[in-house]
Amino acid sequence: MSDDLAARLRKQGLRLTPQRQLILRAVEELGHATPDEVLAHVRSQVSSVNASTVYRTLEVLEELGLVRHTHLSDRAPTYHSTREHEHVHAVCRRCHAVRSYDPAVVAPLVAALGEDGFTVDVGHLAIFGLCADCASEDPRAPGETEASSARLRG
Repeated sequence: MSDDLAARLRKQGLRLTPQRQLILRAVEELGHATPDEVLAHVRSQVSSVNASTVYRTLEVLEELGLVRHTHLSDRAPTYHSTREHEHVHAVCRRCHAVRSYDPAVVAPLVAALGEDGFTVDVGHLAIFGLCADCASEDPRAPGETEASSARLRG
């Protein structure tokens, strides 16, 4: 990937720095990571990298098409490598596990929205709910009480 990174950076008039390489490698190794998680990973190797370098580099890497971001929580965006296949994110509201699904899973939704003239950015799509493990423990949504569950049932 460093050859691809170097070529894309040169095309933009930028140079390949060790920090940029470390940050891209961190995103690839972590899978889905917030800027703070990327920073912690990079700092485990090089303590001198600061947060602003990570944020700026993630922006550059996204502009170059090497990483993408999505919002998997109400926190900072989560970044992942574009080397992975395009995927939809399913996020458990209870345990915060993230699973990736092939875009074909949401193809009917994408097609229906497309008929209305809306183009879906599938890689940015995050669907929230409960994973199978959490749903089997207690099927109520996080924060839902027995009383509110009973009200919903009628």
